[in-house]
Amino acid sequence: MVGMAVTLEKTFCLEHQMENSGLFRSPQPSRYTSGRFDQALSESITSIQGGCVGKDGYDEIVVSTYSGWVTGLTTEPVHRESGPGEELKISQEMQNKISSLRSELEQLQYRVLQERERYQQASQSSRAVFAVPSFSINDKFTLNKDDASYSLILEVQTAIDNVLIQSDVPIDLLDVDKNSAVVSFSSCDSESNDNFLLATYRCQANTTRLELKIRSIEGQYGTLQAYVTPRIQPKTCQVRQYLIKPLSLHQRTHCIDHDRPVNTLTLTGQFSFAEVHSWVVFCLPEVPEKPPAGESVTFYFQNTFLDTQLESHCRKGEGVFKSDNISTISILKDVLSKEATKRKINLNISYEINEVSVKHTLKLIHPKLEYQLLLAKKVQLIDALKELQIHEGNTNFLIPEYRCILEEADHLQEEYKKQPAHLERLYGMITDLFIDKFKFKGTNVKTKVPLLLEILDSYDQNALIAFFDAA
Repeated sequence: MVGMAVTLEKTFCLEHQMENSGLFRSPQPSRYTSGRFDQALSESITSIQGGCVGKDGYDEIVVSTYSGWVTGLTTEPVHRESGPGEELKISQEMQNKISSLRSELEQLQYRVLQERERYQQASQSSRAVFAVPSFSINDKFTLNKDDASYSLILEVQTAIDNVLIQSDVPIDLLDVDKNSAVVSFSSCDSESNDNFLLATYRCQANTTRLELKIRSIEGQYGTLQAYVTPRIQPKTCQVRQYLIKPLSLHQRTHCIDHDRPVNTLTLTGQFSFAEVHSWVVFCLPEVPEKPPAGESVTFYFQNTFLDTQLESHCRKGEGVFKSDNISTISILKDVLSKEATKRKINLNISYEINEVSVKHTLKLIHPKLEYQLLLAKKVQLIDALKELQIHEGNTNFLIPEYRCILEEADHLQEEYKKQPAHLERLYGMITDLFIDKFKFKGTNVKTKVPLLLEILDSYDQNALIAFFDAA
């Protein structure tokens, strides 16, 4: 269970095991159990066990965390109430236990103090030789389907001092509610050193776990690096690297809708099954490094941001990619051509473009774009409406729509803050879709992009589709 999620909310699974082992001694264990209690921890769980630990007759769950803490959840009542005029007495057994724990704690504190003094004296000696302290990092970099973002979790067994995030591709850092670290951004020259992001997270005291949320741009691929510095002496740092893949927002799925209009990219040439599989690994997440047994393999993917699809079928000498998003096909074509050129492999590339797929993709984007435009409009009105409310003393004169905006002002601003550049990202995807559509026809339409942005600012779905058809 190393590296598992932090929460213990789904304890009903453990409870089912405990009932089967007789720990809860339920007379008739039900087939479908439900949760009885839950507890959230701030660290990853390394081990969990059930039984009677502290006192006979009371079932307990004992949990150890990544940094070494041991926590127990017991069914023994921890609160006792006394009636009027009654004196609540602590049993002799409990008094002895408290006294023993206090004594043990004092001894440990004294030993820690002694060791610190010894270290300080040794470090001031002219003969002192410092060894670089080693520490382990429990890290996880996963794609979240719900909000199309990557979650980066860094956990150290000692307190974290700071974490430096560096990226050679454009990415957005999203807010995380549980993140109490102070972030500061450094200016970087992306043209000279391929630095698009330099951000430092300074953690509060005793922080052993840091969670970040990152959103990438498909077509922009490179490396994200995290430099982790713990609060230990002498200062040391470890770096972790994470690949941002060309189609980073795609997630593996078991099935797709085969009735959608698709565009097809076909690669043929003198390459092996292992080589074409390595190209798929390079472009897409959640693909095993080694090619599976057999002569061919088919993978299905779904874009977590737009809900478009991708089908990949590979075998020796051939790779076929089908997607209802023409931009996905364009990214694959550019990236795979570049990779084949690097490896000096001669590729024959052919493609079939379905015009209907462009309109289909625009319809998938429509509800997301409409929602973000409406959200941005509401947020822009909040300050003006608050001034009117202060000036007039009430909101009775406002129409119900504006009163609703004032009532939900905090929620709207919080939601807007959680999705920075969301609207700009949708604008960028529509612009890429427009450019890619005509790129396959051999036409450069970049001069028409300003007109496209004007249409998006006064968005109407039919007008946008008409512009795509008429351009």
